[in-house]
Amino acid sequence: MERATSLIKIPVTLEIPIGPQHPAIHEPILIKVYADGEEVVGVEIGTGYNHRGVEKLLENNTFYKDKFIVSRICGICNTVHENCFVRAVEYLAEIKPSPRAEYLRVLVMELERIHSHMLINAIMAEIIGFDTLFMYIMRDRELIMKAKEIVSGGRVLADFHMFGGVRRDIDEVKRDKLIEILKKVEPRLKYYRKLFENDPTISKRLTEIGVLKTRDVVSHGMVGPILRGSGVRSDTRAEDRYDAYDEIKFNVIVRSEGDSLARMLVRWDEALESLEMCKYILEHLPSGPAIVDERKLPRTFPAGESFTRVEAPRGELTYYIQHTGGSKPYRVKVRTPSFNNIINSGFSYLRHSIADVPVILVSYDPCISCMERAIVVNLRDGVEKKVTLKEIAMGKVKL
Repeated sequence: MERATSLIKIPVTLEIPIGPQHPAIHEPILIKVYADGEEVVGVEIGTGYNHRGVEKLLENNTFYKDKFIVSRICGICNTVHENCFVRAVEYLAEIKPSPRAEYLRVLVMELERIHSHMLINAIMAEIIGFDTLFMYIMRDRELIMKAKEIVSGGRVLADFHMFGGVRRDIDEVKRDKLIEILKKVEPRLKYYRKLFENDPTISKRLTEIGVLKTRDVVSHGMVGPILRGSGVRSDTRAEDRYDAYDEIKFNVIVRSEGDSLARMLVRWDEALESLEMCKYILEHLPSGPAIVDERKLPRTFPAGESFTRVEAPRGELTYYIQHTGGSKPYRVKVRTPSFNNIINSGFSYLRHSIADVPVILVSYDPCISCMERAIVVNLRDGVEKKVTLKEIAMGKVKL
C-alpha cells in the first residue's frame, strides 16, 4: 500500500546584516536586509554609529573657529561645506567678495567635484570586482589632489575660504601647472567614461539595477546625481548662480535611465564639465585682489537669520544660521545631501538580489560622516529621551 505524501512549502525569510563596518564603503552604516532566498523583500537602514556633535560645536565656538570646524564635517567635500557656511555669514554681515575670489572659490569646488566623482567610481569598480580599474582611477585622481594642493595649500582639507574672499591666491607659475595637470587628466576621464558605458563587466552589474523613476526621486526628496540620473534637471549651481557660477558656462547633466549605471555616468560627465569649468576659470581669471585681510574683518556679526545652498558633489547642501548677536552663532543647522539620499532609499533595494545591495548603495555615493545626527527631545512629561530619525519621521514622537 502506497502512502500519499505532500510537500508543504514554508517560506523562510533570512535576516542579513550588511554593515555596520564596511558594508560597501569604508564608513559605518547598517543595512539590515530581509531576503526570501536571494530576493530582497525588506530593508531597514540603521545609522548613528558616527555622530560627532558638530552642530553643537558650532554653537559653542566663534564664527572664525566654526569656519574651520565645518570643513571637517566631510573629508571629501570639505570645500563646499566651508563655502556654504562662509556665504551664510557673508549674507548676515553684508560682505561681498571680489570677482577674483569668487572665481577661485569655484575653481577649488570644481576640483573637489572631480576628485569626489572619481573616488566613488573607483569604489564602484572595487565593489564589482574590477580591482585593476579601481587602482587606475585612484592613481589618476592623485593628479586632481595635487591641483587642489597647488591652489589651496592642502591636498585634502583646503581651509581656503574666508569671509569676504579667500586665504590664498595663484600666480602665473601655479596657473600653468594647473593647466598642465588638467590636460593630463582630461583624456583619462574620457577613457573611464567610455569604459563604464561599454565594458560588459561593468554594464552587466549596473544596468537596470536600483532603478529609480522620476516620481520616486521627487517624492523621496533625493538630490544631486541621483536626481539628475532619473531625469530631473536640478542643480543648485544653475538655480542660485552663487559666486561666479553666473559667469561660467556649464551644462547640467541629466540621464533618463534611473539605474545605477546612469548615476555613475552622470558623475563622469559632470567631472568632464567641471574640468572644462576649471580651464575656463584659469583662462579668464579676473585681475585684482582675492586674499582678504583677516585682521580687518569684524569680530562680531549682526543679529539675523541666513540660509544658503551649494551643489556639493553628492547634491544640494544647505546651511541655516540663526544669530542673536555677538561672536558665536545661536544655531547652525546643516542638511547634507546624504541625509536625504540614504535615509530615504530603503525602497530601492526591494526585489533585487542580495549581491545588488552594495552596488546600489555605492551608486548613491553615501557620506556617512556628513549625515549622522543624534536627537534628544524633551517629552511632555519633562523627561529627555534620545530618539531616532525614523521615529520622528513616522510620527511616533510628539515634539
